[in-house]
Order: sequence, then structure tokens, then C-alpha cells
Amino acid sequence: MIQILVNQAVNGHPVTPDVIGKQIGKPVFHAIPKDDASCIAALSRSTPVLVGAKNSAFATGVVDCARKLIQKNVLKTLERLAKPQDVAIPSQSSSATAGAGDDKKRDQWTELKSRIHKALVEEMDLKKQDENDPKAKIILREQTKKMVVELLGKEDTKSVLANRDDMNRIVKEILDEALGLGPLEDMLADKTISEIMVVGPKKIYYEQGGKVKKSLITFTNDRQVMNVIERIVAPIGRRIDEKTPYVDARLHDGSRVHAIIPPCAIDGCCITIRKFPDKRLDYKELVKFGSMTEGMADFLRISVEAHRNMVVSGGTGSGKTTLVNMLGGFIQTNERIITCEDSAELNFPQDHVVRLETRPPSLEGDGEIDIRCLVKQTLRMRPDRIVVGECRGGETLDMLQAMNTGHDGSMTTVHSNTPRDAISRLETLVQYAGAGLPQKAIKEMIASAVHMIVQQSRLDDGSRKVLYITEIGGIQGEVVTLQDIFVYKQEGIGKDGKIQGKFMATGFIPKFIETLEKKGYKVPRGLFVNKT
Repeated sequence: MIQILVNQAVNGHPVTPDVIGKQIGKPVFHAIPKDDASCIAALSRSTPVLVGAKNSAFATGVVDCARKLIQKNVLKTLERLAKPQDVAIPSQSSSATAGAGDDKKRDQWTELKSRIHKALVEEMDLKKQDENDPKAKIILREQTKKMVVELLGKEDTKSVLANRDDMNRIVKEILDEALGLGPLEDMLADKTISEIMVVGPKKIYYEQGGKVKKSLITFTNDRQVMNVIERIVAPIGRRIDEKTPYVDARLHDGSRVHAIIPPCAIDGCCITIRKFPDKRLDYKELVKFGSMTEGMADFLRISVEAHRNMVVSGGTGSGKTTLVNMLGGFIQTNERIITCEDSAELNFPQDHVVRLETRPPSLEGDGEIDIRCLVKQTLRMRPDRIVVGECRGGETLDMLQAMNTGHDGSMTTVHSNTPRDAISRLETLVQYAGAGLPQKAIKEMIASAVHMIVQQSRLDDGSRKVLYITEIGGIQGEVVTLQDIFVYKQEGIGKDGKIQGKFMATGFIPKFIETLEKKGYKVPRGLFVNKT
């Protein structure tokens, strides 16, 4: 299938197409004549020759070549050819040998990358780039690419780089490590991957479709992992060093990042990236994914519009932030919303949103601004609704007091496994504030401040569902009363490993529905009836 094409052919030249064909042992397929005048004119006008000078000798030669390719069915013949496939290794011993060979080649690949990267750092100042100037980034990447190719040209790469694809791949990997986030770049670009977990330079795991898998791509060494962490935290003013060996940060697309380094991380630098979808998920998508039913979504919308105070409860990675984002989308556009977060993740569609973010201490150890301080500031900012990304300390007391003093319709999240556990968790977190409140006073505060708990969970098959929507009915004696409105009943596991079950209404009608109806708000009672 190799065809010989002569470009820039000159009439009268001693090396004719016939001479070339005899020397190679295969006839020349086509000759395109030399036509400097037309080509130079086309370049100066930035117009293709076939457009600007379609009757020129060069353009005619290209057209004739294309016509000949079609007439002789060259491309169709190529398409029909059987392509070489990977050969299966028959024996166990052969498989082991091949595995050892792969490991050896991978080590050689890593060593080559390490040498090129070291030489690159000596030749160029890679940190000299403006993070906010996309043109400067493109120019620096092209300059670095040129330098990488030059450095590879000086190396003996025959045993490592078998073909052009290998060459392109190693250049890309070196560029990604030098200027980007290394092997994480492709994973971040993959929309199907929801979480990335790095454990030292040689182990990278990722979550895809609810299942955790191990990546074949690795970092060159621990220094490269550290470079990636520094590249993430520097633009947002965070720092990480031996004195503070951990950091919470975010990427430019809003993905949440946590990093921890030695001496706390024994096996090398660790990075955990929680990716968020480019498009904010609304209730229709969550219903389509099976996270809740249309009736549950309608009830949550009514609850948000009725200014019910909500706590979204769930474990790590259960989808609490996604659910709060969805609930925030139900808030009326004429209300002022203020959000407080450790690392800004919430993304509400309304225009009038004030987003606040905590700040770590400076190198001198002062200047720290925590969530509790931010919640106190919100009370002076005329909020209609306050949304705290997550309550995990003394800010819980300030949040409950805000809910109790005219900021109805506020929301927050806590880590717990059931609505009853969420109440216990809130009690514990209030005590972190150090106010010395008695247990009963804390329970009374929770019972009057929080109206509803929405329990979000991640099931064994990787799916995320709203397991309970529960109303807090008040307090009886020492116990906060809870009443489930919607629940998810698990019925078994299908042949494909997916959990089977159904969402059910308990038949209980929340107390605030009657209050709404007295105000003229029509709520369909069919929401609280199971449809057969």
C-alpha cells in the first residue's frame, strides 16, 4: 500500500519520475509540478493555492493526484486490508516474560522522561509564565515542545520509542508534567471520571461509573507530584510545606482538591481531586439518574420556596454538594443568597449571590479566617438565605442561631448516615463552639431551627440516591421527633450488580403544608400517595 508521490517535480531535471521508480523498484504514482510563483503568492495572501490560483500548475497537479486516488480506489483498498492485531500470549510463562518486558520498558520510559525533564529545567525557566494570560501559556508550551524535541534528538531512544506515536506520547507527557498537572491532565479532561486519587508517584486511582480503578500512567518521581500540588495551590494563594503539610484548594473549573505531603503522608505526596460536572445538574437530571422521583423533587421545590430550613446529610462522596446546588436552584431570584465554604464549590444560577471562602493562616501563623467567622459576617450583610457548604465545627451553633432568627430557608450539609444520626451529629458540633449549653437546650435549638433533613447516600453499586426526606416535628421530653415523608426501599440486587428498589411516600403530610394551604398556596396531595 506504499505509493510514491513526487512533489516539486521540475521539467527537464535529470532525476525524472521514471528514474525514481526504477531505483526504488516501484512506479511513481503521480508527480506534482514545481510552481514557486503560485505558492509564494498564496502564502502572502494567506489563501490556499487551490482557492486563490486554482488554474495554476501546482493546483492542477494536486487535483489530478486526488482524482487518480479516487479512480484507482486506493483508499477503499486500504480500508479493506486486514490490519495487524495484538497477538494473544498462549502460555502462562510467556505472559510472565511479557509482563517483565513491559515493566522494563516502562522503567526505561520513566528514566528517559526524568532525564529530559531535568535537562529541560536547566535550559528553561518554566515558572516564568502568567497564569491568567492564555496566549503566554500557548507560546511557552510551543517553546517548551521545541526544546523537548531537541533534547530527545540528542538521546538514544531506539529501544524506548518504537514509532512516531511513542514519540508524540512522551513529548505530551513531558509537557504535561513540566507545564500542567502531569498524568492527571487526561483524567481531568475525561468527563466520565468523577474522582482522582494519587498515592505517591507510582499509584494513581480514579473513580469511573461508581467503581474505583487503577491507572497504568504514573508520575516520574515524588518531586513531580509535589510540583503538581504547588501548581494547583499557588494561583489561589494557598501554601503547603512541612509546617503545614496539607491543603484544601480548587482547580479553575471548580473541582475540589485536597493534598497532603510527607512527613504526614508516609508513602509520598497524596492528592485527591473531586471533579464537578461542567453543567450544573438540575432536578430533571437527578430524576433521570434515579437519585429521586419527580414527586420528591416537586416536594423539595415546594419546601425551598416555603423557606424551610434544610440539612443535607450524607457520607463522603454521597453527592451532598450536588444536592445543595439543586436545592439552591429552587430559590426565588429576588432573594439575596450568601454562601460560606472552605473551598468555593457551590454554583447557584441566581444573579444575587455573595460567595465567601475561608483563608488559611499566613507564614507567620496569623490572618486565618474560618467558617465560623464568615457565618458571623453574613449576619451583617442582609442575607435572605445563608448556605454553609458544610458544618464541621463551632460554626454549627452560629448557623442554627441564624436559622432561628429570621433567616428561614437556609441550608447546610453534615456528615452522617441517617436522619437520626444527623441530629446527634449537630448536637456534637454545637458543643465544639464551647458555649457550655446544656444538652436539652441544644436539642430544643435544633428542633426549632431545622425543619427538614434530606439524607443522601452512595450505595454499594456506586449509585447515589436520596434515601430519606424527613421532617423534624419538634421535641418530646429529651427526644427530637422525626417523621419520614419519603423513603427508599431496597429490594435486592439485579444480575448486573445494580441495586434494585423503589422510592415510597410514607403517607405522612408535613405540618407546613397545611400552613401553606391556609395562605392560598395549592399543594397537590397526590405527592404523598404512592402511585401503583
